[in-house]
Amino acid sequence: MFRNLFSRTAPVQPSASTPGPTGRSSVTDLTKKAAVSLSKHGLSGQKAAVYLVLDRSGSMRPHYRDGSVQYLAEQVLGLARNLDDDGQVPVVFFSTGIDGATVISPGDHGGRIEAAHQRIERRMGRTHYETAIQHVVKHHLGSPAHAAGVPALVVFQTDGGPSDREAAVAALRDAAELPLFFAFVGYGHTIAFLDKLDELSDRRVDNASHFPAPDPLNVPDSALYDGITRQFGPWLAAARAERILP
Repeated sequence: MFRNLFSRTAPVQPSASTPGPTGRSSVTDLTKKAAVSLSKHGLSGQKAAVYLVLDRSGSMRPHYRDGSVQYLAEQVLGLARNLDDDGQVPVVFFSTGIDGATVISPGDHGGRIEAAHQRIERRMGRTHYETAIQHVVKHHLGSPAHAAGVPALVVFQTDGGPSDREAAVAALRDAAELPLFFAFVGYGHTIAFLDKLDELSDRRVDNASHFPAPDPLNVPDSALYDGITRQFGPWLAAARAERILP
């Protein structure tokens, strides 16, 4: 079922002017900036399957409307062009459950996030992390990348703590046994729960980070990339030491 969510739909034509921050970088430039961050953290040449998980709870409406979610997808696509063999990014939308999904690629990304968001018939619900974590885990474990020993880097965006806190903690602890790293990006106000996930004890390895983006439209690309990648390298080393990764 989840695998089918990532089947390609008809291409979305890029809009002539997508709302968003002034001076936003092209995906080509974002790819170069991501490469700098990866090199800085000793990750040049590293391979990873890159996923993007997007909060679609009711409070996220302004962030879809102003283009900040679309731009985050383009930033993650720039990262994937350095890490992922096919350069594509499966995108999951979640609120109370999984609302829908799409795939973005270097040749098909303009306006795709807003278009996919608008096509979803389910209303924007509450914030539940567990289902989103479990679905990405399930997809990656069934993927060719996992079969080839390639880990997953999951960029997980949200603007608030979840309603299912205990379940979310349990899901992340369970995922610590697996070759997936979760880079949480918190929009808006400080999200103490994401700090809790970042510092969670009783895990085989530390499989999560938290990058706060209180004003997402004005976060420099380089700062976002550093925030996503700075703990990915130490996780890779720990996962290999624990034989989670080959």
